Amino acid sequence: MIIEKSLHSRIEQEVIRLEPGRIIFPADFLEMGSPEAIYMALSRLNDQKELIRLGNGIYVKPKKDPLLGTVLPSLEDIANAIAVKERVIIRPTGSYALNKLGLSTQVPMKVVFLTNGSRRRIQVGRGVISFKPTTPKNLAAKNEIVFLAIQSLVELGKQGITEKVKLKLTEKLMQVSPVIIREDARNAPQFVCKILLDIANKVAHHD
Repeated sequence: MIIEKSLHSRIEQEVIRLEPGRIIFPADFLEMGSPEAIYMALSRLNDQKELIRLGNGIYVKPKKDPLLGTVLPSLEDIANAIAVKERVIIRPTGSYALNKLGLSTQVPMKVVFLTNGSRRRIQVGRGVISFKPTTPKNLAAKNEIVFLAIQSLVELGKQGITEKVKLKLTEKLMQVSPVIIREDARNAPQFVCKILLDIANKVAHHD
C-alpha cells in the first residue's frame, strides 16, 4: 500500500509538471512501476479530475478555456500522439481527407489514417480512430495538400468526381508548385494521376 501511494504521488507530480492539453499514456510511466499499478494511479487521477480518460489507456491533462470550459483534444490530435508514441507515420484518408481539404463540411466521427504501422481501432468517446496499414507508395506524396487531394479523389471514385470538385481542387492546389503536383501525382492511381496532371497544367498556365 505504501509503495502504491508513493507511485501515485510520483505520477501525480509528473502530471502537475505537464502543460494542460498534454495527452498521456500508461507507457509514459513504465519506469516507475508495474503496468497494473500505473493503470491504478492514472485511474485515481482521473477520479480526482486531474486527468480525463479519453479512451482505453489514453488520458489528457485538462485544458481550460475561460469561455468554453474544458477543451478536449481532437481525434486527429489523439491519433498524432499515438503515432508519435508508436513511432509510425499516419496520414488522413477517406471522408476525413475530404473534410480537411474542404470538399466536405461533414466532420466524421470515424477518422481513418493510412499508416506504415499495424492495424488499430481506438474508441474515443463516441468517435473512432482507425489506422489502416498501406504500402509505402500510398504514403509517398510529399506535399500534404496533394496527398489530401489524392485521398479525396480515391474516396469519391470516378463516378463521384464532378467538374465542381475539380474546380475546388484546382483552387486548393494553386499554392503548390506544378512540379511538385506532377511528382506526387505519380504515386496516385491512374485516374487520379490524370486529373492531377491536368490541374498541374492549369496551375502552370495561371502562373
